[in-house]
Amino acid sequence: MSPSDHCIFCKIAAGAIPSCKVYEDDELFAFHDIKPWAPVHFLIIPKVHIPSLAQVGPKHEALLGRMMVLAPQLALAQGCNPYPEGGFRVMANTGAEGGQDVHHLHIHVMGGPRPWLKG
Repeated sequence: MSPSDHCIFCKIAAGAIPSCKVYEDDELFAFHDIKPWAPVHFLIIPKVHIPSLAQVGPKHEALLGRMMVLAPQLALAQGCNPYPEGGFRVMANTGAEGGQDVHHLHIHVMGGPRPWLKG
């Protein structure tokens, strides 16, 4: 899907809305959450507009795999303590009942000493 003119995450990935960037390549963009729940809390999004995890299919396998491989690398770089004593959480809210507020596929990566504000 092409970028949506109405999608805040498409605008962030395009640089039209400022963010605290964590990572960027041709396919992915990662940035700090503006309302963090944990000491480390950032999002990884694809630059292509996909509304949610419910819309992915076989053609997205490599993209989703890249997101999941990138998550632990960025978590450590952003200050999460190493496994097994440390760690982080990866979460993808999907749809209204799943708590998704922005309808652009994204994963939250959260970590750091507990307790966290939520979760």
